[in-house]
Amino acid sequence: MNASQNRRLYILLAVMAAGVLVAAPWLLSRYGTYILSMWCVMSIAAVGLNLTLGYAGQVSLAQGAFVGIGAYAAALLTGAGWPFLVALPAAVVLCFAIGWLLGYPALRVQHHYLAFVTLGFSTLVFLVLRNEEWLTNGVVGVVVERPTLFGLATDSPASFYYLCLAILGLVSTFTFGLIRSPWGRAFLALRENPVRALSLGVDTRRYTLMAFALGSALGGVAGSLYAPLLEFVDPTPFTLVLSFNLLLMVIVGGAGFFFGPFLGALIAVLLPEWLRFADGLYLILYATFVMALLAWSPSGILGILDRHLARRSAQAASAARAASVATLKEQAQ
Repeated sequence: MNASQNRRLYILLAVMAAGVLVAAPWLLSRYGTYILSMWCVMSIAAVGLNLTLGYAGQVSLAQGAFVGIGAYAAALLTGAGWPFLVALPAAVVLCFAIGWLLGYPALRVQHHYLAFVTLGFSTLVFLVLRNEEWLTNGVVGVVVERPTLFGLATDSPASFYYLCLAILGLVSTFTFGLIRSPWGRAFLALRENPVRALSLGVDTRRYTLMAFALGSALGGVAGSLYAPLLEFVDPTPFTLVLSFNLLLMVIVGGAGFFFGPFLGALIAVLLPEWLRFADGLYLILYATFVMALLAWSPSGILGILDRHLARRSAQAASAARAASVATLKEQAQ
């Protein structure tokens, strides 16, 4: 199976998955539709982290904090009377600007040092959300109404799910175009070898800042949907646990693979639900699955698929070469 066939396979799977997602609300209960909406939101946040970590190679433990910033920004602005379609871009711009500033430490430190910097930022954001009551209402939280878009209410589970799905589609299209552009190739060069990339003329400073800013902006998109999905925001969901969960989604699905965040978010959101029959043991089973997977395949689930397809391609190429040699021998005889 060559690269063209692999690409067609991925496209076919994506089309089939899109069809299932569009039809899902007709087949699921209200709670099932809510879970799928949560998957859309977490996928958007994980796509942003995959852009920063998987493609640009910049370790970040702050993605959960940007989801929180986006959620509070959208909640406070819509509560002040701003339309959702204005509040969402405003939250995204705010996260983009803060993410750009957070990228400056990445110019001086790397790897686990950078992880500690972003971890400290995540803790700082949580403390601000919890303690600055004049701005965030503290632990009391903020009630959020689901928006009305172009005269259409999104207060039902199915209608809001389709809003989340549509925005996920736009984010996916944007990200796919970005990683296939010269910017995406610059991100990959930055991940593989920053010194070599700099020697080849890549502005590593600008692309490092842009990787953080774009990933953070997508976290803001996710947060802007998270607030009306729950119809309430308080600081509790935006602890370090959310950042670790998003990191887990990217790594389990496959960091640096386009579909990795979608698959990782699907596992992180749905697998605990499927394991609830085990009562108190479901978290142990979930953790065991994750540890076994990463011990077997550090590149995640899509890493396993990629190695399998590469092996099949190599076997097909070897068989083709053997057939060609046999044909030449027959002609020579």
